[in-house]
Amino acid sequence: MEEKLRKVMAAALEVPEARIGPEATTETIETWDSVQHLKLVFSLEDAFRVKFTGTEIIELTGYGAIREHLLKKGAK
Repeated sequence: MEEKLRKVMAAALEVPEARIGPEATTETIETWDSVQHLKLVFSLEDAFRVKFTGTEIIELTGYGAIREHLLKKGAK
């Protein structure tokens, strides 16, 4: 799941995959604005076949938070 998550995040946020890891957050990725956030959410839902609630979408502010939400939803 880790590799897939890095690929999805890198593509959605338009940054090199090497920039994606535990330190990747809305504060450290300059392209991660509100528009890119929605693009990321849709990409994650599509790639991992999950659906996020409105509250969860707000909480998806970094690699770690995204990973945890995906694990809770049983994503692989």
